[in-house]
Amino acid sequence: MEHARIISFFSYFCTIMMQWTQLLSSQRLGLESHKQRQDDRTEFQRDYDRLIFSAPFRRLQNKTQVFPLPGSIFVHNRLTHSLEVSSVGRSLGNDCARLLLERHPELQGTHFTELGSIVSAACLAHDLGNPPFGHSGEHAIATYFSEGGGHWLQTYVDPETGDRLTPTQWNDLTHFDGNANAFRLLTHHFEGRRPGGFVMTYSTLASIVKYPFSSDLAGEHQKFGFFAAERDDYQKIAAELGIPRVPSQPGTYRYMRFPLAFLVEAADDICYEIMDIEDAHKLKILSTADTKELLMGYFTAERRDEIEQNLSTLDVHDVNEQVVYLRSCAINALENECVRVFVDHEQEILDGRFEGSLIKQISETPRRAYEECVRVSYGQIYHSKDVVDIELAGFRVMTSLIHEMVEAVMHPERVYSQMLLNRVSRQYEIRAERLYDRLMAVLDYISGMTDVYALDFYRNMNGMSFPII
Repeated sequence: MEHARIISFFSYFCTIMMQWTQLLSSQRLGLESHKQRQDDRTEFQRDYDRLIFSAPFRRLQNKTQVFPLPGSIFVHNRLTHSLEVSSVGRSLGNDCARLLLERHPELQGTHFTELGSIVSAACLAHDLGNPPFGHSGEHAIATYFSEGGGHWLQTYVDPETGDRLTPTQWNDLTHFDGNANAFRLLTHHFEGRRPGGFVMTYSTLASIVKYPFSSDLAGEHQKFGFFAAERDDYQKIAAELGIPRVPSQPGTYRYMRFPLAFLVEAADDICYEIMDIEDAHKLKILSTADTKELLMGYFTAERRDEIEQNLSTLDVHDVNEQVVYLRSCAINALENECVRVFVDHEQEILDGRFEGSLIKQISETPRRAYEECVRVSYGQIYHSKDVVDIELAGFRVMTSLIHEMVEAVMHPERVYSQMLLNRVSRQYEIRAERLYDRLMAVLDYISGMTDVYALDFYRNMNGMSFPII
């Protein structure tokens, strides 16, 4: 039986292949019948500009990346990280387009020449759905439902309507993920379908979905691409772009990964790993010697000699500037390697046979260096006292906010509930009829908060401080 299933999957992948000419569409979700505006910008550049000027993007400046938000030393927040990922993503897209156009000259004059703009816009949006306090905020939301105060909602039945959560809706809550929430933010009606909202192109939206399957398939890694509420939106995008659905468990939804999602993932992988090393050096979590050794590990002996010579020629004596130069060289090396992997494996990517990330397929020397950076990051950076302290505090703040808001939407007749609900903007469907919609509205509201706003709300709600009038 297992052998037959493997043969069936192999036959499936051999007969289905995505096509560049269909994958790249400037059509906008929700505005399919509207005529595209004619100006000097392409539709994908307009995606980028809409994101840059949006309120959710601005709020990223006050959301934790890894380290606590800065005092006297400025480290990365979600905003600066997203801008850097977008820059690397543009390079990845442009370089891949240049090389692949030599292989496919018939694509010249099509949207294929805009790969850099599409990837850059998607990179800019990839973290929009992350809640306050980094990954601690994600864990607080998921565990509130899976093992905390919200666990009772799994079996709750509305006594008046008989409404209850489906297994998929429950999985959405217990596997809450910032990636899926970013897709929701960009497609949900309160941001995506009103004039002046996001209303993004199909290709940009598909590029941010790193895990193109429903929460039922999230598994132990807790990752998935879209909530049940946005499943139809993704199905529509997949149909428009020719992204095949992959055979999976009955009642679940899995698709081949959109090719440009590999480039968005690579840009993110490159930036967070390298920039976390630089931030750790600034905060003196890593010594200068250890930092230099980690970054030099990406190069051959010959290239190391060349870099040392360049540092000498440029007369760079400041250790921070030396680290900046090494970081720049490491990012460039990883970018070139990921481009090579993408181009070399184009066919496998288009027919859905490429497994894992681009970064896992790079050459041995930079791959070993990257793996060493990952090891050091988990051992010395992500578990450092400052990082753990902000995670602990953030977890407590988020859990408290979620609990109070869930109680409010479940018992809106209570006086305290009414006070809480009255402070929520009308753009959130906090009083929706369906239980699932009310709970998702709570997560929309809380995940959109900045770290400071969430902390102030928590203090005010608990009587620890009072608003200044």
